This record gives sequence, C-alpha cells and structure tokens, in this order.
Amino acid sequence: MKLISFQVSGSNAYGALTDQGIIDLSREFSDRYPDLKSALGQEAQNEFQQYIRQACVDYAENEVTFLPVIPNPDKVLCIGHNYEAHRLETNRAKTDYPSVFMRYAESQTAHLQPMIKPYESDMLDYEGEIAVVIGKQGRRIKPENAWEHVAGMSCYNDGSVRDWQWHTQQFGPGKNFEGTGSFGPYLLTAEELDPSEILSITTRLNGQVMQQGDTSMMLFPIPELIAYCSTFIRLNPGDVIVTGTPSGVGAKRQPPVFLKEGDEVEIEVTRLGVLRNSVQQG
Repeated sequence: MKLISFQVSGSNAYGALTDQGIIDLSREFSDRYPDLKSALGQEAQNEFQQYIRQACVDYAENEVTFLPVIPNPDKVLCIGHNYEAHRLETNRAKTDYPSVFMRYAESQTAHLQPMIKPYESDMLDYEGEIAVVIGKQGRRIKPENAWEHVAGMSCYNDGSVRDWQWHTQQFGPGKNFEGTGSFGPYLLTAEELDPSEILSITTRLNGQVMQQGDTSMMLFPIPELIAYCSTFIRLNPGDVIVTGTPSGVGAKRQPPVFLKEGDEVEIEVTRLGVLRNSVQQG
C-alpha cells in the first residue's frame, strides 16, 4: 500500500494513494485510528487492505493538500555522513558508530508544499534521503530482527540551513528551521518492500541531477541503524529514522549551490516515488 496523510476542506485525514486516486481511510477508521501514526500496526494494515479492495476513490490528488507522511512523529532521528563519498566531501573522520541528530516534527513540510528558505540565511541546502518509519515498538532490537519493526519507507529532503548548522559542533539549529524537512509523498508499506533490494536515490534541482547514490553505499545499513537507535531510546510506531544523504550536497560544490526562492527540488527513490517541493522565502 501507499499510505498518505493529507488535508481536505480544512480537516486532517489519511488514506491510500492508488492509480485511480485517493481512498479516504480516515472516513472509515478514524474512531479507532485517529491518524496514520496510530494505524501503523499490522492489524490496521490488514483492515485497510480489505477495505481498499471494495472501496471507491474519494479524491483526486489535486483535490487534497499533502501533509508530511507522519505529521506528528514522537521522534525524527537523522543519520549524518552515512555514505562514504559524502563523509569524504565533508572531511569527517571515520567513526565506528552512526552519527545521530534530532529533528523536530514542527520543522517538517510535505510533498508539493514549499520548503522555506529562512530570512536569516542564504545557505539553505538539499539532502536527498530515505526515511524509515517504525511500525512496531522495540528496545534493543537486534539487526537480524530490525525489519520486523518497519512499517514502511518514504522519501525525505533533510534541508539544512548550513550557516546555522555550523555555528557550533552541534547540528540542531540548522536542521530545525520551519519547513525545511520535507517528507513524502507516501509511505510504501513493508509488505511491498524487499529488504535485500538496492534502492537508488536521485536529487534534482530545477531538473539537474545533483546527487545520485544507492543503499548499497550506506556505511551503516538500515538494520544497524534501527538496532543502534533502539539501544539508547525505545522506538515507537510513527518514529522516523532518516538514513543519510549521498555526496553532491550544495555546500560542498565549487562554487557552492544553495536553494533560492522559486527553485524546484525533487528527491526520487526507487519505488518510493518523487518528493517535489518549490522553495519559498519565509
């Protein structure tokens, strides 16, 4: 299934994205599952699949406003320097463990919604990534069991306000400006994912390819990231792990390339669709 969160007529909803349009699942299931985060367990997904088989489409895509796939995650755990070429372009030392920083839910935006270039900076950068969404609670998860805890995956643009990121050794401020972390367009659920499949990531800026990589290049594969993060904190349904970006970020180009108002950024991941955002000053 392709699951989305969206807004229609001023109300938040969630549903399934199909080739024919959007089926509003919240209309049928909101009494038990008030939002998509609460519906990530296997029982809800089985119910959704049965309902979708006989349901009619409720909306065309252009009739709704996309929201971040999980608008209200308890945690967004982001992984830094998880591709060797990106580690090298940033002159970071090799580490034995993943680099983890936190992003707040309030900093997120959605597919076809603007990424916000803040007035305080001219150094908004793109970072195409894969987001893993947790569907089953767990603590101290073993890598070999990690996929049992995955609800699905999506595209993510971990937009970074570089000068604020570089104020100190801590990434937090530059990774949490409003409207800089784009998440979507949909969650491809786990039953449609093959853990052994290599997924490619491409970032385009105004149609030009800026980043290209694939999951075979990860220094710490997804099961290891889940195991590591679940060691220091319990992972809950709806939590998001953003798994790192390939090389080619704007800050490390010569000359540097930063996002400007009116730019269009696309993150495309194999089978996870194309996440598309324009850039707006704000």
